[in-house]
Amino acid sequence: MDDHPHRGREAADPRDLVGQFAHEVSVPVRFADTDAMRHVNNATYLTYCEIARIRYWTDVTGEGFARGDDGGESLILAEARITYRAQAFFGETIRVQSRATRIGRSSFTLEHRLSAGLSGETLRLVAVSDSVLVRYDYAAEAAVALTPELVAAIETFEGRPLRGLPSGG
Repeated sequence: MDDHPHRGREAADPRDLVGQFAHEVSVPVRFADTDAMRHVNNATYLTYCEIARIRYWTDVTGEGFARGDDGGESLILAEARITYRAQAFFGETIRVQSRATRIGRSSFTLEHRLSAGLSGETLRLVAVSDSVLVRYDYAAEAAVALTPELVAAIETFEGRPLRGLPSGG
């Protein structure tokens, strides 16, 4: 995986996420993702991160998502933040790289690095994001603790302990 996110004309920024990401999802930019300015609408980046979050969870833990009306346990999004670095356009592919950085009692934090480009081009950094996900019991309508098995799956995938680290750590 590329650990140098500075591509194209963008200068290094202290908010950029450097280092390795073990999980990656590619999402083609649809025409419907763009706005009147002909670039990807800012809100659409949340959808790209959502796709990556769901895939990360299912790939790493082997657990699917509850619909919410079946009384099961699943994840809910508690917080999301995005820093935009460059524009992305219709016809490009967005590469969303994800990594867990912290695990709490019932929540964990994911960081996402989003890069874009046409096939064969060097990708350029277009955004970075972080999100906090909470394990939620829809029947009890309350947050519940992440099981030791789920914590172990995430920590094993990331190759390091994450429980109790400060956010972003």
